Amino acid sequence: MIVITGASGQLGRLVIDELLKFLPASEVAAAVRNPDSVADLAEQGVGVRQADYNQPATLEAAFAGADKVLLISSSEVGQRAPQHANAIEAAKKAGVGLLAYTSILHADTTALPLGLEHKQTEAKLAESGLPHVILRNGWYSENYTAGVPVALQFGAVMGCAGDGRISSAPRADYAAAAAAILLAGEQAGKVYELAGDDSYTLRELAAEIAVQSGKAISYENLPEAEYRQALVGAGLPEPIATLLAESDTGASKGGLYDDGKQLSALIGRPTTPIAESIKLALASAE
Repeated sequence: MIVITGASGQLGRLVIDELLKFLPASEVAAAVRNPDSVADLAEQGVGVRQADYNQPATLEAAFAGADKVLLISSSEVGQRAPQHANAIEAAKKAGVGLLAYTSILHADTTALPLGLEHKQTEAKLAESGLPHVILRNGWYSENYTAGVPVALQFGAVMGCAGDGRISSAPRADYAAAAAAILLAGEQAGKVYELAGDDSYTLRELAAEIAVQSGKAISYENLPEAEYRQALVGAGLPEPIATLLAESDTGASKGGLYDDGKQLSALIGRPTTPIAESIKLALASAE
C-alpha cells in the first residue's frame, strides 16, 4: 500500500494518476484533510483516509498498513516544520517501510528563505531513524506560466531574479518522478536533486511569451521590496507575495538552477521545456 498525503492538491493528484498507470487502485490511498475533496478518487477505487498535519492521531491512522508514504510538503508556510514532524513521528509509529519527502532544490545550501523549513524537516528525518528518500524538487514551471495572462495584459513580466537562471519543470514531471521512486526498490537513504533539463532567465521567459503571443513583452527587473508591493497590489496575500519575491531574489543567486538532469533520468524522457508550458498557458488564456 502506498499512501499519498496532500492528495487533493495539484501535485498529489498527479502522483496518484501516475501510480494508477502501474498499480491497482486498491494499492493506493489518498490521505487528505477533507475526504469529500477526493470523491472522484474514491469512485475509482482509491482508498481515502482522513489526515490532518495538525492532528497526529489522524496521521497515524492514515498511515496504518502503509508500505510507503509520500509526504508532500504542507502548503502552510511557517507551520511546515512542526506539521512535517507530526507526519514523520506518525509514520514511525505506524511502521512505514519508506517515507518519501518533497523538499526543495539544494535544501542544504539554498539561498531561498523558503528552504529553511525543508532543511529542518530533512534534519528531523535523519534523526528519526525512519527509512526515507528525499525528493528535492526544483521550481514548478506553473509558478511562472500562471502569470502569462498578466504579462499579456501589461506587456511585461515582472520579477527581481536579475539574470539568475531557473531550471523549472511542470508539476507533471515531478509527479512522474515521485511515482517512479515510490515504485522502485532500494530507495532509502537517497537524495534526488530534481530540476528541468534546460534553464532560462526571466528575460528569456518574457521573450518566449512575446514570440509565441506575437505581442511586445518585456522583462522588468525590480528591487525585491518593489516587486513584493506590485504582487500585493495585484491582489496576492502578503505572505505569498513575500515568498515569491524572496524566491526571485534567491533565483538571482542561483537558488533555482541545477544541471544534473536527475529528473529526466528518473522519468525516462527529457523534461518538458518552458516553451511548451508557455504554449499551454497561452492556449488557456484565449
